[in-house]
Amino acid sequence: MTDQNKHEESNIHLLRYLEKKQEVSQRDMAKHLGISLGKVNFILKALLQKGIIKARNFKNNKNKSAYAYYLTRKGISEKARLMISFFDRKSSEYDNLKRELIELEKEVKVAKDKLSDQINEDE
Repeated sequence: MTDQNKHEESNIHLLRYLEKKQEVSQRDMAKHLGISLGKVNFILKALLQKGIIKARNFKNNKNKSAYAYYLTRKGISEKARLMISFFDRKSSEYDNLKRELIELEKEVKVAKDKLSDQINEDE
C-alpha cells in the first residue's frame, strides 16, 4: 500500500467517524481509530485548511475544551470521492486475493495428493 493510499484511508476513517459523532476529543478519535493523537491532530488541521471540516468549541463533561467537527459541503463530496476510491482499491485487492487463493488451493490439493501417494508407497 502506498503512502498516499494510507493517507487516504486515514482520512476516510476519520471522516466517517466524524460524520457519526461530531462532538469528540482528538484523544477519543485517536483511541477509536487506533492511530496516534499526533496523527489525528495533523489530519484534522489539514482537513480544516482544505475546508473539508469545520470545528466549533464546546465543553465536554470533564470540564475540558473540546471541539465539535462538522463535514462541510466540500467535505461530503470529498468523503464520497474517497469512499469510491477506497471501495475500488479494496475490491481490486479482494479480486486479486481471491485469484491467489484459488491457485493456492490447487497447489495444496496437488501437494496433498503427492503426500498421500508417497505415504501409500511407503506402506
